[in-house]
Amino acid sequence: MSKNWNTRTKLVHEGIRRSQYGEVSEAIFLTQGFVYDTAEQAEARFIEIGDDEFIYARYGNPTVRMFEERIAALEGAEDAFATASGMAAVNAALTSLLKAGDHVVSSRALFGSCLYILEEILTRYGVEVTFVDGTDLAAWKAAIRDDTKAVFFETMSNPTLEIIDIAGVAELAHAKGALVVADNVFATPIFSRAVEQGVDLVVYSTTKHIDGQGRCLGGVVLGSKELIRKKVEPYLKHTGGALSPFNAWVMLKGMDTLDLRVRAAAEASLKLAEALEGHEKLARVIHPSLPSHPQNALAASQMEAGGTMLALDVKGGKDAAFRMLNALEIWTISNNLGDSKSIATHPATTTHQRLSEEQRAALGITDGLIRLSVGLEDAGDLLNDLTTALELA
Repeated sequence: MSKNWNTRTKLVHEGIRRSQYGEVSEAIFLTQGFVYDTAEQAEARFIEIGDDEFIYARYGNPTVRMFEERIAALEGAEDAFATASGMAAVNAALTSLLKAGDHVVSSRALFGSCLYILEEILTRYGVEVTFVDGTDLAAWKAAIRDDTKAVFFETMSNPTLEIIDIAGVAELAHAKGALVVADNVFATPIFSRAVEQGVDLVVYSTTKHIDGQGRCLGGVVLGSKELIRKKVEPYLKHTGGALSPFNAWVMLKGMDTLDLRVRAAAEASLKLAEALEGHEKLARVIHPSLPSHPQNALAASQMEAGGTMLALDVKGGKDAAFRMLNALEIWTISNNLGDSKSIATHPATTTHQRLSEEQRAALGITDGLIRLSVGLEDAGDLLNDLTTALELA
C-alpha cells in the first residue's frame, strides 16, 4: 500500500485483502480456524507464520488483520494487535511488559477501569505503581527511577480533559530506559500523533470513535513490530483477548467515515464550549481549545483540534446535575462516548463511582461535573437542549 496517501484515503483503502471473488467491501472471514494442504504445511506454519498466513482466530484472522493494518497506517505505527475491548488493550499493553518487582509511573487522572488495573491487578502480582499529577513534568521526573519499566497516561484524561505533555514525559521516561504506554482515546487518531511524539505503545478503545455508532466493542494496541509481535501478541494469543472477525469488520466500516465524523463532532464541541462558557448555572466549562483551559497552549501544540469532548461543572452539585440531565431531550444519558449520538455522563455516580470522595476531589471530579461527548446532531439543536436543561438545574 502507498505510504504517501492522505488520511481519508488510508481510512478507506489501507490493509485491504480480497478473496478470489474480488469483492468491493471487505470480506468477513467468520471462521475459528484454518485448514492446511498437508501435515508438513501445518508444521511449518506453527514453526514460523508468514505475513498473510493464519492458524486460529485467537491468533489472527484476515478481517482482523485488515483492520490492524489500516489503523497502524493511520497512526503511523509499524504494527498493531486488535483486542476484544478497549480495556483488554490497556491490560495487554501493561501486563505484557511487566513482571513482579517492576516499577510503573502513572498519571493519577484515569478512567476507573484503568485505575483498577494499576491499583488492584498489577500490584496483586508484585508490580509497584507510583501515581503522579500527570500535568506536572517535575512530578514525572521525580517519580521515574532507574528501575522504572513503563509509564502510563491518558493523553487527554477522562473525564476532566487534562492534557499530558506527551513528548516531555516520553523524553523523561526514555532517558531512564522506560517504555511509554498511552491511552489516546479522547485525542483520537485523527487529531493526535502519539507515536511521533514518543509513545511506544498506543492504546485505543475502538468501541469509541472508530466504531462511533454504538454497535460493537473493540480495542487495539499499536507500536513497533518488535513490541507488538514479541510482547503484546504472545500475551494476547495465550490469554484470549482477541477481536472477533465480525467486530473487526464493523470497525473497518467505521473507519471509512472516521475523519469526517470526528472533525464534525470536534467542530460542534468547540462551538458548544464557547457558547456555554460563563453561563450563570456553570462553575466551569472544560474544553482543551478554550483559553481558560490550563493546558490550552500544550493542547494546541500537540493536537490538531481539541477533540469531541467537553465537560460542564454545574453549580449546585449532584441534585442540580441530575435535574439538568433529566431535562435533556436530544442528549442521551449513557456512559459511552465517541458516538454519533451525543451522550451526557455523570462520572461521580457512574464511570468513576468506585473512587472515594477524596479521590474524586483530587481528580477534579465534582458532584456537579457532567461529561459531554458530542455527536453528529445539529450543533444549534444540541446547544438549545443544553441551555434549556440548564434553566432547570
